[in-house]
Amino acid sequence: MPSGRTAVIAIGGNSLIQDKNKPQVEHQWAAVYETVSHIVAMIQDGWRVVITHGNGPQVGFILRRNELASPEVHATPMDIIGADTQGSIGYMLQQALDNQLRVAGIRRGVATVITQTLVDRLDPGFQNPTKGIGGFMGETEARQFEQEGWTVIEDAGRGWRRVVASPLPIEIVELDAINALVEKNFVVICVGGGGIPVVRDENGALQGVNAVIDKDRGTALLANGLKADLFVISTAIEKVALNFNKPNQQNLDQMTLAEAKKYYAEGHFASGSMGPKIEAVIDFLERGGPKAIITNPENIARALRGEAGTAVCPASESGEAQCW
Repeated sequence: MPSGRTAVIAIGGNSLIQDKNKPQVEHQWAAVYETVSHIVAMIQDGWRVVITHGNGPQVGFILRRNELASPEVHATPMDIIGADTQGSIGYMLQQALDNQLRVAGIRRGVATVITQTLVDRLDPGFQNPTKGIGGFMGETEARQFEQEGWTVIEDAGRGWRRVVASPLPIEIVELDAINALVEKNFVVICVGGGGIPVVRDENGALQGVNAVIDKDRGTALLANGLKADLFVISTAIEKVALNFNKPNQQNLDQMTLAEAKKYYAEGHFASGSMGPKIEAVIDFLERGGPKAIITNPENIARALRGEAGTAVCPASESGEAQCW
């Protein structure tokens, strides 16, 4: 792969907690090193890499700590929690990357950028909170949170859960700083959790809001802003599939933008799993992005060679997907 091409890679917050029964920090470190090893392989192949990450489980842990500590310590709002997780997860990724790059004999700076993502204060998502945060609970506890001002919903028979707004991202505030670091050949970690959601007041000043931005949508916006050559979504499965988990499941090696939109409209991608990832890929390609790949961490290197994962790209002149 020619030197200097830029890939933006979104890794899930669950990538850091591979076993829900082992959420302790030492297990998170092991998961981070496993994930980072695949990214270092990309850097060895000549890619400039920008990494984003999810933070869902970590936000849930902080919310729970807030609740347990509430008699003694003040609570922290969602924007500050987002910043906390960007710092802690960024630190872990940053240190692991630095250590593994040194082992590989690669001299490359690594930097984490605490990132704000601008949203529209009039986004309809604020009137219809849908993004679940924290753990599941019974109705009695849920009603107590409701009295405190939270929106709570019953989640598909799994229990009650707090939800917050998930507005669409419209601008990565620190984009110029991120781009400057990429141009200086840094590995950059940024837009954690989709970015800290902020709005501008009537004077143009930024202020945080009680919301969560979809990580993949935020990453797609970043990838377009950086004019990235490749947008990679690292997830739990190797390939995107039609009729997922059904007897007629069909794994996809590649698809065109038009096919992705068609399959999405047909309901093949669930809103709680693959749906937001396909939405993000569609956003990236519709804004001029050249190619996206969805796969699991251990198959990233093979996916770059067309041996694994699902590639999505604009159609060729013949109307077919020709991603390789």
